[in-house]
Amino acid sequence: MIQPDALDHFVLLVRDLDRAVGWYRDVLGTQAINFKEDRWALQFGSQKINLQVVGRSDPFALHATPGSGDFCLLTQMPIGQVQAHLAAKNVAVVLGPVERTGSMGSILSVYVRDPDENLVEIANRLY
Repeated sequence: MIQPDALDHFVLLVRDLDRAVGWYRDVLGTQAINFKEDRWALQFGSQKINLQVVGRSDPFALHATPGSGDFCLLTQMPIGQVQAHLAAKNVAVVLGPVERTGSMGSILSVYVRDPDENLVEIANRLY
């Protein structure tokens, strides 16, 4: 039986590559990396988010739609400071802070939307 032990990357479908790269770089501090011709990823820690532009790239998810992503990123920055940073970047908090259950236990989260309206949860571990 396959038993995954880590997440390497996931893919987000975007409408505007430059806008997506700018938002994730400026708001979340990811590093944009060009890994193959016109393919870009957002690197953070030992993971990355690959970006696919609507109508380009192959293979792609069968029903991929910009704005259908919903994922959680962990940070050590206290949630209060996360909220202040988001406010300074004019990024509206959709929900939070709220306590949720993460993969390893309780987390404290705020939710925002990226330029393609994907739901991005930013959380602190509470354990």
